[in-house]
Amino acid sequence: MVNAQSVVSGVCGVLRRLVKSTGKAGWIAGTSFLILIVPLIIEMDREQQLVEFENSQLNALTGQPQAAAK
Repeated sequence: MVNAQSVVSGVCGVLRRLVKSTGKAGWIAGTSFLILIVPLIIEMDREQQLVEFENSQLNALTGQPQAAAK
């Protein structure tokens, strides 16, 4: 018959490995997000600001009223 202590020990070992692998996966996902996605978001924001600036400059030169912000 299986000892209750060995069952608890086995379950604890499995849970420990699960938490460790989940932590590793979280670390990989988090750092990948920071390295790949955040710079892309920043660059898209800069591009949007540049487009808005160019539109405002064009409108100032042509004398057209600025369109409402979308």
